[in-house]
Amino acid sequence: MRTFVGITGASGVIYGVRLLQALKRHGVEVHLSVSRTAWDIIRHELGVERDYVLSLADYYWEEHDMGAPPASGSFPLDAVVIAPCSTKTLAAIANGLTLNLIIRAAEVALKERRKLVLLIREMPLSLVHIKNMQLAAEAGAVIMPASPPFYHRPKTIDDLIDFVVGRILDIIGVRHNDIYRWGVERLARK
Repeated sequence: MRTFVGITGASGVIYGVRLLQALKRHGVEVHLSVSRTAWDIIRHELGVERDYVLSLADYYWEEHDMGAPPASGSFPLDAVVIAPCSTKTLAAIANGLTLNLIIRAAEVALKERRKLVLLIREMPLSLVHIKNMQLAAEAGAVIMPASPPFYHRPKTIDDLIDFVVGRILDIIGVRHNDIYRWGVERLARK
């Protein structure tokens, strides 16, 4: 499996980094692009170095490298995930404004009918955000707010983050047992 991951400038970059860790653990080939603002947020929120994040990907493409393979529909990708997806990036995707490689990879996913997951990390939402989510969803994107459930009885913030990452893996087709599945204890009773 080959996946493109874009990390954009919204709070919650831990989702993108934790997704990279999970994809690496599950043997998925990862093509990564990180926006300039996201690098600043990674340093602020996580305190990790650029080299560590880069070590989690098989290939890294600068956000303005429009000649990178993921910019073309002829380059086979199974999925594109933007985690977190800033509302600026959402607006550009929803309205067809190709401003950088991350947005172009999303545009290619839509036109090629590939999986596109947008992990929106914003609250509260304005009507503009909601309308942009609607446009992106109508075009084929999976809109996924970073909104973890609590039925798995999380004990830590990591439990909440990992559950969201596990659901991203589900959506893009990575088979795993990384999260609690609702109702599995009922299956054991049969």
